[in-house]
Amino acid sequence: MDALTITSAVLGFVGLLFIALAVSRSRRRKIAAAGLHGAAGCCALLLGGALVAIAFNLHSYQRLTREQSVAEITFRQFEPNAYGATLSPADGEPRRFVIRGDEWQIDARVLKWHGFANLMGLDSHYRLERLSGRYANLTSEVNGSRTVYGLVPEESLDLWGIAKRYERWVPFVDAVYGSAAYLPMANGARYEISVSQSGLVARPVNEAAEKAIAAWR
Repeated sequence: MDALTITSAVLGFVGLLFIALAVSRSRRRKIAAAGLHGAAGCCALLLGGALVAIAFNLHSYQRLTREQSVAEITFRQFEPNAYGATLSPADGEPRRFVIRGDEWQIDARVLKWHGFANLMGLDSHYRLERLSGRYANLTSEVNGSRTVYGLVPEESLDLWGIAKRYERWVPFVDAVYGSAAYLPMANGARYEISVSQSGLVARPVNEAAEKAIAAWR
């Protein structure tokens, strides 16, 4: 169990304890004490519930303690400016896409925490967000057929968005930022996607990818 889960469990227990005390005081007609304990219990339960929601949202992110490989992507061309792409996450099943353009791009979100939050077990977290195609030529980029795919489902609670919007009110967040990497597509090319504290990095891992980068303009 991580620190957030333990803290929310403790707050839940404390909240229920105060609620029980409030019921006991009300039965003894100690209205003021019952109200005080009831308010304290509700606050503890609400805070515990908020931490549970944050913990669940963080589960859609991956912990980031060093540069690490997060996925591989391979390409098969089936017509000009159109490729079948297979994205193989390190922690999930391969997913297949059709990407149009000359280049591919992958985007991620990164959450970094202040030192005291790290002491609670909150390492930096990342989440792959989007895979898309792009064109090297600006005119083609404006007029060409575009393909964009989301890599995560829509959520009711978006911790990254909350931290970005209310940054001054979330003191345990050090930084929230987006990162992207893009490289040329080529038939048979395979790339490794890594992420570090500074963002995404994509590297060729076979000869087809190396040749595509060498010819890239």
